[in-house]
Amino acid sequence: MPQERASLTAILGPTNTGKTHLAVERLCAHSSGMIGFPLRLLAREIYDRIVKIKGEAHVALITGEERIEPPSARYYCCTVESMPIEREFAFVAVDEAQLGADPERGHIFTDRMLHARGFSETMILGSESLRPLISKLLPEAEIITRPRFSTLSYGGIKKLSRLPKRSAIVGFSIEQVYSVAESLRRLRGGCAVVMGALSPRTRNAQVEMFQSGEVDYLVATDAIGMGLNLDVTHVAFAGLSKFDGTRRRRLNVSEMAQIAGRAGRHQKDGGFGTLAGESSEFTPEEILAIEDHRFRSLDFLYWREAEPCFDSIADLIADLELPPTEAGLRAAPKAIDLDVLKRLSEMPEVTELAHRPRLVKRLWEAACLPDFRQVGAEPHARFIAKLWPHLATGFGHLPHQMVANELSRLENVQGDVAILSQRIAAVRTWTYISHRGDWLSDPPSTAQRAKEIEEKLSDALHRALRQRFVNKRTTKLLRHNAKDSGLLPVELGDDNRVFVDGEEIGTLDGFAFRVDAGARAGERKLLLAAAQRHLAVTLRQKARDVKMADDSDFALNADDQRRPAIYFRGDVLGHLEKGRSLIAPLFKPVRAIGELEGDALRDIVTRAESWIAAQMEKHLGGIIALNKLAQDPSTEGNVRALAMQLAEEGGIAGRAFLSDAMAALPKEARGAARKGGIVFGALDVYHHAALKPAAAKWRSALFAARDEKSMPDLPPESAVHLKSFDFASIADCRNAGYRKIGDEYLRIDLAERVIKKAHEARGQETIFGMDMTFVTSLGVSEEGLNALMRDAGFRKAEAPAKAQDAEENEGDGNSGEVANADIAAQPVAPAVEGAPASDGEATAKAKDDSTPPQNAEVKAQAADTPQIILSYWRWAGMRKNKPQHNVADKRPARGKSGAPHKGKSKGARKEAGMPKSEPAPMSSLALQLAALKELQGDKK
Repeated sequence: MPQERASLTAILGPTNTGKTHLAVERLCAHSSGMIGFPLRLLAREIYDRIVKIKGEAHVALITGEERIEPPSARYYCCTVESMPIEREFAFVAVDEAQLGADPERGHIFTDRMLHARGFSETMILGSESLRPLISKLLPEAEIITRPRFSTLSYGGIKKLSRLPKRSAIVGFSIEQVYSVAESLRRLRGGCAVVMGALSPRTRNAQVEMFQSGEVDYLVATDAIGMGLNLDVTHVAFAGLSKFDGTRRRRLNVSEMAQIAGRAGRHQKDGGFGTLAGESSEFTPEEILAIEDHRFRSLDFLYWREAEPCFDSIADLIADLELPPTEAGLRAAPKAIDLDVLKRLSEMPEVTELAHRPRLVKRLWEAACLPDFRQVGAEPHARFIAKLWPHLATGFGHLPHQMVANELSRLENVQGDVAILSQRIAAVRTWTYISHRGDWLSDPPSTAQRAKEIEEKLSDALHRALRQRFVNKRTTKLLRHNAKDSGLLPVELGDDNRVFVDGEEIGTLDGFAFRVDAGARAGERKLLLAAAQRHLAVTLRQKARDVKMADDSDFALNADDQRRPAIYFRGDVLGHLEKGRSLIAPLFKPVRAIGELEGDALRDIVTRAESWIAAQMEKHLGGIIALNKLAQDPSTEGNVRALAMQLAEEGGIAGRAFLSDAMAALPKEARGAARKGGIVFGALDVYHHAALKPAAAKWRSALFAARDEKSMPDLPPESAVHLKSFDFASIADCRNAGYRKIGDEYLRIDLAERVIKKAHEARGQETIFGMDMTFVTSLGVSEEGLNALMRDAGFRKAEAPAKAQDAEENEGDGNSGEVANADIAAQPVAPAVEGAPASDGEATAKAKDDSTPPQNAEVKAQAADTPQIILSYWRWAGMRKNKPQHNVADKRPARGKSGAPHKGKSKGARKEAGMPKSEPAPMSSLALQLAALKELQGDKK
């Protein structure tokens, strides 16, 4: 029975016609088979598919860099250069056969198309442009044309920011690919990168990012046009020209169509176009040809002698340069392997060892070592020349230690994308060598070692590509449309970092979202929009927390710009602003809170306003009491006027500033004022509750809000005397509750107590001695005391003769000097809140306190009491004090005639604690006993 003739079929058509899918089906239908592919990446893709059908033990993968060949393998996926054509297979196919017209690799495709045959079936897959040459070179072949499954349409010129999702951008240089990828990271969150130079492991990881939807864009070299099956809906050309190894030229229409045809899969339509900003665009003729799949037929294929003579190097080169004799074939241009061979033939150290046909053949095999490093013919020839002595002598094996050292040198995962790519290319060279079974003494171990290093470098390269070209958080946010993006989980870390679906987008400062500081300029708008969309629920919950919070969660403080701000658990809720009066400020929430809607905003504002009102009632009760007094119709008008003026000044004002109101206040009405909490001091008038630290803080904040100025710093709450402090103005000093005395500051109520003690000690004497124990315990310097006493109408004086005699008899060498270490160390007598510092009752109280005790008690007390130090003063009368104002445009108080007051009336003298007439002089002993009793009273 005659043997059935093997079939030879040419399946021609554009991309997405299912040619490769058909070949895989036919291969699996036979007992054995082999397909040659143009790219190792495509070979790997089909290998993985066939493994799922036939099992790993029956499928082999052979490329220049990978060799997986189980002993029972019956189905082979190879690159065309690696096809073991010496073996027999039932089915053989050559994919993308039109690449026979490629100047660099075309002769390999032509040879496989003419000579690779399956004993049952052979398939040639390619473009319709092959039809005339198939008919001429292989007249026995059956030609079948397959139509494209989907429509391919021109999509025009698009900006990178306007590209539709699932787009592939094709560049024609590494620099162009990287530039586009960087722009996509900035504009669209990132992309996957696919290049022929990538290792299979890196390429698969990058493709998986795109296929899984982690990124929506793919940037690739023109290698994508060689049959890679990806879920691409649009192909954008980053350029329409490329360097082909000899010159830079415009792509021909068939090349354009091959790349553009990657758009659309099976029944899904696709589009193609160019990126805006590129100098070149598709012509109408090119667009029509691509859409209709009509291309000029190929006139020739490149050919080179597949079985040259190896008698000598010269004969080998001559055969490789022989022109073809058959029509439709053309001699291949000088490829890099032939170029390398010619350079090796010029090296005496190489030719001396190639003196037999076997060695000439071996030299040709060495010259065919691919230039994975892309260094060019000359450097590559030198590299092969270093290997040649080992290949030509002895067992023809490369030294194991040399190969191990080279691989160890490359096992370094540090570096950027370019450096890692170079190392992988170098490892690929040694991987290729390890697949040559006769070049190494132990090829399997070397191949395994090279594979491990390549995998490490590939993983590092994938991470580097991802880090450089993918912004995971931006991609994740963009990947979800507006309909379902709000469903992404939002987490708020302990340090207020905001995570959306596990990706950090910024921090939540109170209710204000702060974009991550590391975000690029193009990301900021996206992250702000994401925060607004995803944080709505979180902010509403924070608003509920504010509504239900205790008063202890709120605080009044100055913010970074020194504005009076209301804080909630350390975050700014809003600011105090000018209202209708000093104690009726407005609360303005921060911008982030102001952007909330409905109940959330209302809850925060209402809770903040209620807290402010409660705190003012608690800490500014003095001012509120003054306002109530001013509005009480049962109170005399002059008292109401004084209370109103004092309230407007925050509960504290200089006496000279209130001179008009004081002068108009009848003597009998002052009792009502005192009952209302007003203290009439010698220099200042204030409400007794206005000097508390919390009151001072709120008063400063209210004046800052009313006057639209910065909130001043305040002294420590426990400070009663300040040697130096940087008050910006007298108003700030008074609002803090202090009076300036020289270059120092003393709390107002304590300053009044010092003046009160002076009047008590003076009695009816013109020159009198004053006990300095209380003054020195406050830390007031002599200069500060002099300034205070001078403002109060006292002048320093020499001790009277009788006082000097008494002091000499008592053995006291001091004559009125203020300071003494022992006295200065005495504890500060606490200020009594609400006690009048200098009132009409001062003189009577001084008389009561100066009643001499029994002699036994005096002796007992004197024995346990430190020596009293007296300072002598004389009464000079109150000087004209220039009023100290809280507002700059206030004017000094004037009398009825319009002239400033020159002195004090009787009422004013009484309010200052001045006696109506000079009482009988007190003895030195009486003064000491009075001071002693006062000291003991302070201690109690």
